[in-house]
Amino acid sequence: MNIKLIAIGKTDNKSLQTLIDDYTKRLSFYIKFDLEIIPDIKNVKNLSESQQKEKEGELILSKLTPTDQLILLDENGKNFSSVGFSEELQKKMNSGIKTLVFVIGGPYGFSDTVYAKAQGKISLSLMTFSHQMVRLFFIEQLYRGFTILRNEPYHHQ
Repeated sequence: MNIKLIAIGKTDNKSLQTLIDDYTKRLSFYIKFDLEIIPDIKNVKNLSESQQKEKEGELILSKLTPTDQLILLDENGKNFSSVGFSEELQKKMNSGIKTLVFVIGGPYGFSDTVYAKAQGKISLSLMTFSHQMVRLFFIEQLYRGFTILRNEPYHHQ
């Protein structure tokens, strides 16, 4: 299985980017992982919230293939413990999915079209984090999930 994370907008905080790069490299020892950044939409000041979500949604959906399984990182998604998330990853791998795609949306969330295409939603926390921090937290949790599946000492219980 391959895992792809799609996110809107670049990470401009160098410290966060360094950590994202570190966990992306660590993750590569377990699974093929790609982080794909969709550039911020130009002239958002001239767009309504729904127009911005629609434009972002079109860009997100253009990055998918028909066989991809789409999971949205969404505040109303399912909450997992780290062990529970690792078990969910194992289920996805066992089910024969070729590419599992997670998406971090823009500042207003996702368009109805993207919600309709998604096969699931995951929430990282009830708290709100910047989109840049969510990237780091999610990639770290992917890494943690694979270390749990391999019974490696990274995760302590």
